[in-house]
Amino acid sequence: MSIENNKDLDPFAEVDESDGEGEKKATKAAEKIEIRIQQRNGRKTLTTVTNIPKKWNLKKICKQAKKRYNCNGTVIEDEEHGQVIQLQGDQRNNMHDFLCGEITNDEKNTGLGFNKDMVRVHGF
Repeated sequence: MSIENNKDLDPFAEVDESDGEGEKKATKAAEKIEIRIQQRNGRKTLTTVTNIPKKWNLKKICKQAKKRYNCNGTVIEDEEHGQVIQLQGDQRNNMHDFLCGEITNDEKNTGLGFNKDMVRVHGF
């Protein structure tokens, strides 16, 4: 029986530095659409939606969400996340349903058809 010495393995090293698996996890996490809520002042909140693929027109998505959920909103440019949709109020569940709903050609278009595994909801 031999005992191996793992001195070259640093348990506190970053995953990205040790092998390529950390990069795969980082890009996979970046692909997910993130829905977050931010506290403003008092009871006021903002809902932010980030990482929507570039092929989608965020201004049109924002316009439909504003009309559907009776709230105000805008598309802002963020240094870290790129373009971000901001909506007034707690619209996390509504936006999740809107993004993951089915695409139909009827008058009642229920959503954009994203996979539920691709959309992640955060909050307090």
